[in-house]
Amino acid sequence: MALTKSLTKNGDGRIRVLVADSTPLTGRLIADVLQRDRRFAITDASGNSVLPTAASLKPDVAIISETLEGVGGRGFEILIKLRAAVPKTRTVMLLDSGERTLVVQAFRSGARGVFCRNDAVKMLARCVHKVHEGQLWMNDPQLEFLLETLATAPATRLVDSQGATLLSNREQDVIRWLAEGHTNIEIARELKLSQNTVKNYMSRIFNKLGMSSRVEVVTYAASQRASAGPSVEH
Repeated sequence: MALTKSLTKNGDGRIRVLVADSTPLTGRLIADVLQRDRRFAITDASGNSVLPTAASLKPDVAIISETLEGVGGRGFEILIKLRAAVPKTRTVMLLDSGERTLVVQAFRSGARGVFCRNDAVKMLARCVHKVHEGQLWMNDPQLEFLLETLATAPATRLVDSQGATLLSNREQDVIRWLAEGHTNIEIARELKLSQNTVKNYMSRIFNKLGMSSRVEVVTYAASQRASAGPSVEH
C-alpha cells in the first residue's frame, strides 16, 4: 500500500479519502490530482488492502475502481463488503465506462456516486465534496438508467439490516409511481388520494429513510432491489 498522506491524525477538519484504483500507478495519479485540494487527506490502497485499510482509517469517502488487480467487477464485491465493515463511509465507484449495467450495479452495490474515466478529472474533487455532503453524484443519463430500472419492478420493498420492512404498502406504492417520474399531483390521481395525503406520505418516507430529496429516495430504492425480498402484492 502506498500512503500518500497520513490519516492517523483525526480532528484536523480534512475529508479523509481512500482511493483504490485498478493499478497502483493510476491510483497514485488520482491521489495526486485530489491532493491539490488541501481540504482532502488522501490514502491510496491496492485491492487486497482496501478493506483492512478502510477498517483502520474509517475514511469519509472511498473511491473504488470497478476493476481491481486486473479482475473486472471485483470493485463491486469490495464495495458491498466495505458497506458492512465501514457503514459511514460514502463511496464513489470509478467506472471504465458509463454503460447502463455498470451504473445500475454500482448503485445497487451501495455507491453514492459514479465517476467515469472519460469524465473531466478536474470534476472528481467536486464529486468527492458532494458525496461527502450527503448528495448523490451522477449525470442525467445515469439517473435515467436508475429510474428505468426501478420502474420495471412492480413494487419496491425496502428493509433494514434485520430484514424488517421500512415502508408501509402505500408508501411503497408512492415510491413506485415516483420512480416512474410522476409528480405529486399525478401520484395522487393514480392512487386516488389527495395531494396533501401524498405530500404527507413523502414526508414520512423521507423521515424513515433519513433523506431529503426525491432523487435520493429513488436511487436508494434502486440500490436495495438486489437484496430485497419478493414484492408485496396490493
